[in-house]
Amino acid sequence: MARLADVSTATVSRVYNEPDKVSPSVRERVLAAATTLNWIPNAAGRALASTRTHIAGAIIPTLDDQVFASQVSGMQAVLAERGITLFLGCSNYDPAQALTQVRAMLARGVEVIAIVGEAHPPELFDALRQARVPYAITYAYREDSPHHCIGFDNRAAFVEIAEHLIELGHRTFAAVFQPSRDNDRVQARVAGVREALARHGIAVRPSHMHEGPATIAFGRQSLRAIWQGVDKRPTAIICGNDQLAIGVLLEAAELGIEVPQQLSVTGFDDVAIAQQIHPSLTTMYVDTAEIGRCAAQYLLDVLDGKESLESGVVQPVLMVRESTGLVGGLD
Repeated sequence: MARLADVSTATVSRVYNEPDKVSPSVRERVLAAATTLNWIPNAAGRALASTRTHIAGAIIPTLDDQVFASQVSGMQAVLAERGITLFLGCSNYDPAQALTQVRAMLARGVEVIAIVGEAHPPELFDALRQARVPYAITYAYREDSPHHCIGFDNRAAFVEIAEHLIELGHRTFAAVFQPSRDNDRVQARVAGVREALARHGIAVRPSHMHEGPATIAFGRQSLRAIWQGVDKRPTAIICGNDQLAIGVLLEAAELGIEVPQQLSVTGFDDVAIAQQIHPSLTTMYVDTAEIGRCAAQYLLDVLDGKESLESGVVQPVLMVRESTGLVGGLD
């Protein structure tokens, strides 16, 4: 193949092992020759020759949420430019599965790993340290974390959401969230809501605090239970993600509740339908693809021996739309 591409065997090796050190024109010639010869590099031999596997890992909670798919896409785009293959594991929000996935990836020689969230057993981080495999925590950030974090402050984001509603005059709140067990991001979001409300002497009634599957169906079910309950009806509902909030909006239409005149609703993630649904959803936009890109670049920098690497913060943006308004709809 080197003869066909008119390059040395060392250059062929660099194209596959260190592509950034080869000019684009030379890379194109080598790859074209490989295609012509139907040649595929042998990963095992490549690893033995270079003492590197050129494999990265990513552990995400679920494949059903576009925010994690977007993060993986961002990571893969950056890693692919360096000729690194990304292995993907899904924990299904189970810490034990996450640990199993990490151990399996370490056994296969991953060089770096990105893991969503901090709520994992100590054994997981012990295994990474013992194997001396660099890692990054994604989709979460807190200043006092012992881990390198690339994401955003979930607590602060929901403080901002709650303060937005308080500024609109709301004083009676409900909250609909994903399961908080083994999920540090949801725990931080709930803490943010409670913190912001407590500053104004407000608390969410237990009957108005619903936790369950992160689905449209659970959002609908939660609003129906809240609206038919004996306690005073809320004027605002804070949801842990857009799926839940969309469910609340759909059920509000079914029950004849006017949004935002009778009820303001907020979500989180800014999925594509959030802007298209009527009324359009007030939510938080997070550039999850950028989280993935930053995580991949950080891990590559570690492999390159770069020092003084700071955690990365991707700031969420509050998207105020039609689903929130002044109490009584006087806006």
